[in-house]
Amino acid sequence: MADEQILDNQNPEATPDTGASDDLATRVQVLEEQLAAAQDQSLRVAAELQNIRRRAEQDVEKAHKFALEKFAGDLLAVVDSLERGLEVTSSDDASSKAIREGMELTLKLFLDTLKRHQLEQVDPHGAPFNPEHHQAMAMEESTHVEPGSVLKVFQKGYLLNGRLLRPAMVVVSKAPAEAPPSIDEQA
Repeated sequence: MADEQILDNQNPEATPDTGASDDLATRVQVLEEQLAAAQDQSLRVAAELQNIRRRAEQDVEKAHKFALEKFAGDLLAVVDSLERGLEVTSSDDASSKAIREGMELTLKLFLDTLKRHQLEQVDPHGAPFNPEHHQAMAMEESTHVEPGSVLKVFQKGYLLNGRLLRPAMVVVSKAPAEAPPSIDEQA
């Protein structure tokens, strides 16, 4: 009798159990869906890891580029003082000529050193006003330059690796106002 059951199980003509086959197909489908979800999740994790790695590399690059930002900003007061000192000393005065030359050489050395460390001076005198690099302190009427041009520079600006460290403080030109009509013209 046991031999007959074994033969029945091996007989292809025997009636298959449709319940077990449907259950197996459902289970295969569920496992395939789980596999697809796991593969999708794996791809998402790999992409996120790549994004994190790229952001970390960018952060390190920015840290290297702008590590001197605070220090450089503090040094700008020294440059400003040297420039103001040169403005107030006369190049014609023999008694202060040596001091002036020393200040000029010191300022040149200082600016060359700043330039070697990617700190660029922004001196926009005569250039069009650029709100990204200039800070307008006042507007002044002028017939000599186009409206929106920089007339005076109170304080030069600076860029560190192309990023604004300090804006230039400027006076911007504007078109002269039309003269009000005279009393005779109004009548």
